[in-house]
Amino acid sequence: MAREDKPYRVYRGGRARGGVPTLPRLTKPDRQKKPSRSGSGRARYAGPGPVKRARRWGVGRITFLSILGLILLTIGWTVAGYLAVRSGIQEANERLGDRAKAQLVPQSGWMLSEPGVTLVLGSDRSNHPTRRTTRLADSIMLIRTDPDHTRVTYLSIPRDLEVDVPGYGHEKINSSLPLGGTQLAIRTIRSSLGIDVNHVILLDFPSFRDVIDALGGVSVDVPKPAVTNVECPYRSTERCQRWGGWRFGRGVQEMDGRRALLYSRIRTNLLDPGESDLNRVGRQQQVLQATLSEMVSFGTYLRLPFIGDELVKPLATDLSTGELFQLAWLRFRSSGDRTVFCRLGLTGDGDENAAVLLMFSGRSAIQPPSPLSGAGCIAGTPLT
Repeated sequence: MAREDKPYRVYRGGRARGGVPTLPRLTKPDRQKKPSRSGSGRARYAGPGPVKRARRWGVGRITFLSILGLILLTIGWTVAGYLAVRSGIQEANERLGDRAKAQLVPQSGWMLSEPGVTLVLGSDRSNHPTRRTTRLADSIMLIRTDPDHTRVTYLSIPRDLEVDVPGYGHEKINSSLPLGGTQLAIRTIRSSLGIDVNHVILLDFPSFRDVIDALGGVSVDVPKPAVTNVECPYRSTERCQRWGGWRFGRGVQEMDGRRALLYSRIRTNLLDPGESDLNRVGRQQQVLQATLSEMVSFGTYLRLPFIGDELVKPLATDLSTGELFQLAWLRFRSSGDRTVFCRLGLTGDGDENAAVLLMFSGRSAIQPPSPLSGAGCIAGTPLT
């Protein structure tokens, strides 16, 4: 085969001139010297060496982590309670009709920053055989929140107060609910009392006892003994006639839902026939305040994730979950003399009722109830 036909090329080998560069040699790390051995062959003891101390947590670090854990737990528990209440509030919002919502005057800001008025209607079913489906206004109350002065004012309206009901003429104010529903009740409050209503809460009284039971009962300070024979617990008419009635002694009493509801609905005190509907209004204020105080207590806060939806089952309202929590916070902050209780007299066209409306709106100093009509305001204690 010719040289030019070979499939490879021949290179001439040989050593290049000069020194060939090499990489520096890595030196081996010095070996640790073995401990010298004594003549007996045992290693010489080199001493205990450095002692490693366990890392201790200081008081400041423990305190910081404890506070951080408590804050996270509080936030998580509050969120759980909020979600429990929200599930019930969504149903309560659906129970209030659009016509009633259309009668409300929108609030200019948050309840925590702007004054607002909430109408509370306690409703019940009629016991009359032909009107068992009729919803009656058993209790009428206005709540005014004033965050600037950290004050909450309650205005109780006697259900026998005679006013002009729009479209029906001169009637008792509690007739507005069965005549035209919640929307007519709101219109009647605005036209007869000159008060714009921002929010409304329709409370079903028969279910309200379940709320009190879920709270574990309420404490009510009964000012004087009272006896009523409403809602006889026996089926026999003869036995009910011999029955002595429900008795409420004087002083602080723990009441479950049934007794609290009975106490608030006493219209005729068999021990004092001279009582009027104003005394009934005072008892309703007592039960409502006791319930609200229990709702914003620390014990209820701990149980809120478990009972939150039960607390709003008897309600039909436009209030959102956030607005309900704002109302509860305002109630919690206003204590003692910052809580004002007012009531109107049975005569709706008198100057005394007009003066009470000025006190309720914060445009006049509060004055004690009149001995004639019973209209007036007092701070710190419900009117009885």
